[in-house]
Amino acid sequence: MPIDFTLTPEQRALQLSARTFARRVLPEVGPATRRLATPEARFAATRPFYEEAIREGFLQRLIPAPLGGGGTGLLDLAVVAEEFQAVDVNVSLTLFATLLGLMPLMIGGSPEQVKRFFGPFLARTGAPLAAFGFSEPGGSANFNAPAPAEGVRTTARRDGNSWVIDGAKQWVSSATGWGGKGADLICVVCRTDAAAPPDKAISVIVIEGPADGIVLERALESVGHRAHLTPRFRIENVRVPEGNIIGGPGAGLQLVEGSFTGTAALVGVFGVALMRAAFDFALQFARTEKRGGAVPIIEHQAVGYALADAKTAIEAVRALSWRACAALDAQAPGAFELSLQAKIFGSETAVRVITELMRVVGIDSYDLQLPLAGLLQDALAYPLFDGGNMGVRRRQLHSLLKSPGYDPLTASGAA
Repeated sequence: MPIDFTLTPEQRALQLSARTFARRVLPEVGPATRRLATPEARFAATRPFYEEAIREGFLQRLIPAPLGGGGTGLLDLAVVAEEFQAVDVNVSLTLFATLLGLMPLMIGGSPEQVKRFFGPFLARTGAPLAAFGFSEPGGSANFNAPAPAEGVRTTARRDGNSWVIDGAKQWVSSATGWGGKGADLICVVCRTDAAAPPDKAISVIVIEGPADGIVLERALESVGHRAHLTPRFRIENVRVPEGNIIGGPGAGLQLVEGSFTGTAALVGVFGVALMRAAFDFALQFARTEKRGGAVPIIEHQAVGYALADAKTAIEAVRALSWRACAALDAQAPGAFELSLQAKIFGSETAVRVITELMRVVGIDSYDLQLPLAGLLQDALAYPLFDGGNMGVRRRQLHSLLKSPGYDPLTASGAA
């Protein structure tokens, strides 16, 4: 794969349009949601901003072109994600969670399923939501573990020409939708054969919302991403047509792994966005604040070095994350390894760098009236979600390193 980090003219135009939209629209999300008492109310208040992103075509633009959208790959998602997340994490995560919710259909959906389900997400109207119903109460790091482990606990049984789904899910972005009865589409990871091994027992089935059997138990009060909805909910005897299964019974393991491969690299980009926002604030603060001294604090070596280290980290994470996205788009050898590294390194570096920039600003950074504390709250999620770095992502990387055919030079393109 050529070493080239130059965006195409179309990607550069997408980047600039995302930056313009983010700076024009998304700064108002915080004031519109901050004082609302419940997660449901805060999420509902983001709807007009999400609708505007849909009208501007960002969802349609990021859906792959073969499925009716305008997307050319993960690098498109990366440039939009950075611009959106640098201003507001809530609306942007709802947008990217919808793309994740559609991912099993993108990977394994039949032409008939794509035609049937994708229409609302290609139109530049409304506020369509999709969700990937993967995570369950009690954790899902071992979702594919064989007995005696529990693995996936949500079940689907055949009943005539239908599947009947029962179970519980949580930490599934936007899953209960704007009205509490389900997103427009939920791709539910479930067990369709209790006796089969995981590679034949797990399936992904589409629920079209709203559905009476979707029961919101509570919207989680998260540390960060305060206006993004992450509910705990039950699926009670929800009946769907047999044609709503993606890839056939037992295809779920491959669909889950395929869906989360690309998202790992995007979490690295999310980290870049928050570091960028924190750096911009800290740099301006250091240039203008004297803190009782004779000169702005940027004149002090300790401050200058801290800023230099932060900017270096931002560029390193962006380069790794873009490299991972480009490798995945090209289906290059080593792409999965790069994606895992981008997720682990990008998410953990973001937490560290924002914390260090708070030290530059000092105690005032602990005040939520300034942005750094909120950025740290948002960044804390990134090592934990989309496959936790300890429970999932490092384990996947460990498995790669142990595999007999592993070549350390593959990811660098030098094997």
